[in-house]
Amino acid sequence: MGIKDYLHKTFPRLSLKPSLYVQWDTGVHIEFAKGLYQFTNDDKLNPVYFEKVYNQALSLFHLLFGEEDEMFLVTNVYHHKDWKWKQSKVYRRYVKNKHLTYDVKKQMLPYLYIDEDEGDGYVTSQFNVRCRKSDINYFLLLKATCHEDFSIQPKLGKAKDTYYPDVFFVNATKDLIFFIYDDRGCEVIASHKDKLQSITKWGAEEGIEVDYKK
Repeated sequence: MGIKDYLHKTFPRLSLKPSLYVQWDTGVHIEFAKGLYQFTNDDKLNPVYFEKVYNQALSLFHLLFGEEDEMFLVTNVYHHKDWKWKQSKVYRRYVKNKHLTYDVKKQMLPYLYIDEDEGDGYVTSQFNVRCRKSDINYFLLLKATCHEDFSIQPKLGKAKDTYYPDVFFVNATKDLIFFIYDDRGCEVIASHKDKLQSITKWGAEEGIEVDYKK
């Protein structure tokens, strides 16, 4: 089953884009490194803040994705219609199992931010590959998703006149989706509420407030 059929069956009417928490009834929002700030008093990047962000993102990823879980690594690239994207740099940079780079699928979608003025000139190239967590350099990829607004490596990579890509981790075994929107936090949605129960215990252990959708 490909990503399109999987989403249609498991998350009907969901558009795989930021604000999953708003779209879907069963989900949580988590703020990373709450109480800390990106910059120090002398306007330098705060290493304590970023280390906290990385550790929380990684521990949550391990909680949500087991070694044998089947997953889709999905990337949305938002670009002008004139650009011809063959494959996102995400797969060349962060997939360890290089055989999988030949299995990356692509579909063209409308620009997913239709409320923006320039939307008519843009489209979304959505890439995906089915894999397991051991197939990807997930710690580096998690870091890259947190670096959208900062000149820190690693980066997801984007070309001129394109928007920063979005990366979604879709667990096809546990039927949940994990999305880090940037260093500030993430969203997790699931097909059923009981699939999110482990996050409550994790949040308590980590001292993190988990915002469940009412």
